[in-house]
Amino acid sequence: MTTIAANDRSPSDRPRTESSDSGHSAPPPLSVPPARPSTPARPTAPTRPATGASAPDRSAVEAALAGLPRVVDLLAARAEEHDRDATFPYQGIEAVHEAGLLTLTVSPRYGGPGGTLADTVRVLTQLGRGDASVAVVTAFTLLQHAEQARRSGWPTAGYRRLLTESRRGPALVTTLRAEPGGRPDALPGTVARRDGDGGWLLTGRKTYCTGAEALAWMAVTARTDEPEPRVGTFLVRGESEGLEIDPTWDQLGLRASASHDVVLDGVRVPAELALGLRAPGREDGAGTELARAWQDLALAAVAIGVARAAEAWLVRFLNQRTPANLTEPLGTLPRYRCALGEIEAQLIGAEELVHGLAPGVDRGEPDAVARTGPAQLLATRAATAAVQQAVALTGNPGLSRRHPLERYLRDVLSSRVHLAAEEAVLDAAGRAALERDARP
Repeated sequence: MTTIAANDRSPSDRPRTESSDSGHSAPPPLSVPPARPSTPARPTAPTRPATGASAPDRSAVEAALAGLPRVVDLLAARAEEHDRDATFPYQGIEAVHEAGLLTLTVSPRYGGPGGTLADTVRVLTQLGRGDASVAVVTAFTLLQHAEQARRSGWPTAGYRRLLTESRRGPALVTTLRAEPGGRPDALPGTVARRDGDGGWLLTGRKTYCTGAEALAWMAVTARTDEPEPRVGTFLVRGESEGLEIDPTWDQLGLRASASHDVVLDGVRVPAELALGLRAPGREDGAGTELARAWQDLALAAVAIGVARAAEAWLVRFLNQRTPANLTEPLGTLPRYRCALGEIEAQLIGAEELVHGLAPGVDRGEPDAVARTGPAQLLATRAATAAVQQAVALTGNPGLSRRHPLERYLRDVLSSRVHLAAEEAVLDAAGRAALERDARP
């Protein structure tokens, strides 16, 4: 096994996340960098936040959103290079951070803009157009901040440190759940045992850890080694002693996402950074459903963004490509226009579904929350079908490494690794329909 010790990474490659904050006062407000000249952001109707969330600071949210076009252009300019070399897009993440988008969902009570799920899917759709790997990495950090805004799961001191790091540079964070060969209903194989100081020592391996080599923090799910095991989340610094990155990620697409394995060998976690320890199966149902709803729509938005980028390339191709046996571009032929119209219709449906449900989730509507699983499935299917059809329409050029269309296809196919299994989504939807019919 080839591993990279967290503290052996080159200083030039590491995100700027060092912090020596040890105070107890409330953190100063997160500053949103001034928006650069760009296309004005489309106004977003205010929504009533779900229970536990503070009202968004709409001026701060719109200031961050205004920088999206420039960020997307920067991401698109480097996406092919990072895909080809499978290198992590540090500069792209830095651009997202500098625009104020990486902390968009930090709650106003912590000094952030308090971006909603509707704002989040809007951002991720656009980032997906530029670089799907950057969009996916960004998504998981936004989801972490949104979860803290709703439930305040992180201890004050730990979250203060994360926010301090976020002011100094990109501070990426995600939850590490998946394990090699693990089942969704099984106890985590990662084990936490008590150390002599009342803290915990973590040992295990996590897989599909998005952005692994650049994470400032990792929220690691693990079980205790107690006679009656408890399951919880342990907050781990990305540069902790005993933590190594095994560079296993060599997928067809999302090649720049660095979704490697993380190996923990006696990684120490202070007692106060062990969260939600409870008996298996006693999770907070409502909170878990809301977190899943956010993830469903966020990742679906990335797939839609990839498909929109593919469509934009196809449009340029059809407007410019004039075969030797024709005198006009392919776009003048009804057959190609109808095929493009089919792609456009699929993506309109996916966008309306995802962007339409998001405000309902923000308002805490149970029906909206319950429908995000099927919505994610349908939207991702539509995005995948749209890109596949674009490749079929273009023939050999669409499969050439000289053009980005084949990368869009690989990215949208590889996004499935981060999504719930189709069978599980459909089974849950079927059960809900049967239960609904059985009610008096």
